[in-house]
Amino acid sequence: MRKSAGVLSAIMMALAVPCAAQVNLDTVQVRAIPVAGNVYMIRGSTGGNIGVSIGDDVFVVDDQYAPLTRKVLAAIGSLTPKAVRFIVNTHWHSDHTGGNEYLAETGAVIFAHDNVRQRMTKEQFIEALNSRVPPSPRGALPVVTFADAITFHVNGDSVSAVHVAPAHTDGDAIIVFTKANVVHMGDTFHNAGLPFVDLSSGGSIQGIITAADRALAMSNAQTKIIPGHGPLADRARLKVYRDMVVALRDRVRTLISTGKTVEQIIELNIGAPYAKEFPGGHERFVRLAHQEFSRK
Repeated sequence: MRKSAGVLSAIMMALAVPCAAQVNLDTVQVRAIPVAGNVYMIRGSTGGNIGVSIGDDVFVVDDQYAPLTRKVLAAIGSLTPKAVRFIVNTHWHSDHTGGNEYLAETGAVIFAHDNVRQRMTKEQFIEALNSRVPPSPRGALPVVTFADAITFHVNGDSVSAVHVAPAHTDGDAIIVFTKANVVHMGDTFHNAGLPFVDLSSGGSIQGIITAADRALAMSNAQTKIIPGHGPLADRARLKVYRDMVVALRDRVRTLISTGKTVEQIIELNIGAPYAKEFPGGHERFVRLAHQEFSRK
């Protein structure tokens, strides 16, 4: 991967997903999973899920950690011999933007919300992870940005990238494949645990709920939903996730109003009813919820 390889280790030192530091990425397997029509989900055992539309062009949503780029390209190569032409980043974290630089070198054009480029341009501090993330290399930056929405007419489909209110971060976008009836939600939907709300990047729990509501309004029973993490989902699963976040939000707010400290709320294990279906991130969610609602 030529000069890109030189920046990979630096990026990996400040990953935006806590489990990444504990994973040997050399052992990660990446595979393409059919979703609907000409849309596929590319998934590994760590990092963000990728959406791919195959046809006259190769249209990609997110591109994983930088060290996994070869494996991602191999998975895309199992679907088409064509090079990636368009990339849309759902937000700025490196498990969704790490492949940007190399793919841009091969000719791909990168799109994202205005705030994604702004955050990637400067050093970021993810408070919840006590992690400093260096500015991204110039070649990794989105070259086209949008404020509210942008639509691509590719592969016989109209694909819209829609900015939502601050949720996981302040630059989140939901990607809607209209004809294929597929929605890629980035990290506004975590289908393996409770949401990680990056408060230091402008995120909010209410925004997570609002993003889910927006996706639910744009979908139907047949819609396939690609989450930022976890297995492929559908509208019913997203509704369960949304209702869980609402219930936990309300519970934390109530407990704060009675004077409970964050440690006392953690001891109550309020996420227990959801632990089987959504096992990850429970203590972190409570800490972030307590921080967000206490400051308001």
